[in-house]
Amino acid sequence: MAHLVPIGVAARELGVHPDTLRRWEKEGRIEAVERTPGNRRRYDLARLRHLAPHGAPSRRITIAYARVSSAGQKDDLVRQQALLESFCAANGWTYEIISDVGSGLNYHKQGLRQLISRICTGEVGRLVISHRDRLLRFGSELVFAVAEHFGCEVVIVNPSEESSFEEDLDQDVIEIVAVFSARLYGSRSEKNRRVMETLRQVAEAVAR
Repeated sequence: MAHLVPIGVAARELGVHPDTLRRWEKEGRIEAVERTPGNRRRYDLARLRHLAPHGAPSRRITIAYARVSSAGQKDDLVRQQALLESFCAANGWTYEIISDVGSGLNYHKQGLRQLISRICTGEVGRLVISHRDRLLRFGSELVFAVAEHFGCEVVIVNPSEESSFEEDLDQDVIEIVAVFSARLYGSRSEKNRRVMETLRQVAEAVAR
């Protein structure tokens, strides 16, 4: 008799998101799925393994990604890395840490680019982050979608929390102001200079 498992277990073993299994079912790539009396899906892993886009996460590397917004938050970065290391070790995963110091609005951080590149090669089977916004302030869902496509499981240690939100927001606002200030200053008009000064005052007020 076949050993049937729930959708979460099947997705984890294959290295895909549960939504991917549901989509495969709709597309006809998966034969009739067993259902429990409560209408829960059950899967025969032996009949699904050929669909895995890459090796299962357990046979690929786990990367834990940590980020803080500024050099002044280095202590927070150390604590974040320690949390990720403890979490990965407790789960028995072989892992490495990638870290960045930079705004959550910056898409060009070296560590983030390296992470995405390695996910796209199929090398990474699992991505571990402490909070959803550690990747990016806006746009983390896009990275999650890329991870799903390449069979990389995403594990968020504290999915219901946001870390250091106020501090990170301060840095994000200051970065936005700096960009606009540079553009306004280049136009040299008195009006734009006044706007630039107002932006600077707002940024300083937010940072206090």
